[in-house]
Amino acid sequence: VQLQASGGGLVQAGGSLRLSCAASGRTFSRYAMAWFRQAPGKEREFVAVRRSSGSTYYADSIEGRFTISRGNAENTVYLQMNSLKPEDTAVYSCAAGNPILSSIYSPNYYAYWGQGTLVTVSS
Repeated sequence: VQLQASGGGLVQAGGSLRLSCAASGRTFSRYAMAWFRQAPGKEREFVAVRRSSGSTYYADSIEGRFTISRGNAENTVYLQMNSLKPEDTAVYSCAAGNPILSSIYSPNYYAYWGQGTLVTVSS
């Protein structure tokens, strides 16, 4: 079971990036797929999740700027990031799991993780 994140890079403030997460090894259509991020010196924080039902949830800090979606292949999830800010700079990791609704914001409830991709937003 592997998750492969890609799409990070250097972008100016106000710009956009799209992150991709490809899952292999098993079918993830029944799993929630999420994005977390970790900035230098900070704890990992929740960004967004798309549950198997299709419902999506976002962190307040990125609400309205980021969109999580699944690809036509169920084992792929995207994070479209618009209006990026310097404070969005972090390593972004994708994760898969089946947390209950009250636990979707905690990384502890996701069993599978990708290696992370670095997003750097310059001011």
